[in-house]
Amino acid sequence: MEISLIRHGKSELIENDSISCLEFQQWVEKYDNCGVTEEMTLPPETKEKVENAKLIVTSDLIRSIQSARLLNPEVNMISNPLYRETELPILSKDLIQIKLRPNIWAVVMRMLWVIGYSNECESLSKAKHRAKKASQQLIDFANEYKSIVLVGHGFFNLLIAKELQKSGWKGNRKTSGKHWDCTTYYFEK
Repeated sequence: MEISLIRHGKSELIENDSISCLEFQQWVEKYDNCGVTEEMTLPPETKEKVENAKLIVTSDLIRSIQSARLLNPEVNMISNPLYRETELPILSKDLIQIKLRPNIWAVVMRMLWVIGYSNECESLSKAKHRAKKASQQLIDFANEYKSIVLVGHGFFNLLIAKELQKSGWKGNRKTSGKHWDCTTYYFEK
């Protein structure tokens, strides 16, 4: 049995001007509602795993669903909010004067989240619990379909990978965070 974790394609959202923390919240909403850019070439391993998969699973976010359809429009696909990316916290209004590029805000917010700040979003411990539930569902799908793919999101795929490894699945210790990259985990009974 195998489970392959693929990060969705690159977002169509290209806005990269410096913005305040309140504007960053709006930027994240736009990001969540955007599709992905179509690539001329995809990593060979990604294409191979998708062609051989009996089931593709995605989150319910547009970038995940659209990426799966770009990879293989004919495959059996299930979308579920269980596989959504982990949220980012919201900063207090006191930092309104600071303006950063969206990718810098994302790093700052993710670092704050990892050390325990989860204002108005799912905490790290809750995300880990959700990843455990998601990995079990993927294992159940793999038991039925033998070869499955999750087209998901960078950080949540990492949490799922850790749970798969705890359950005895073998593969790379670290999942790739690059768009379209694929990391596969195997289990032999």
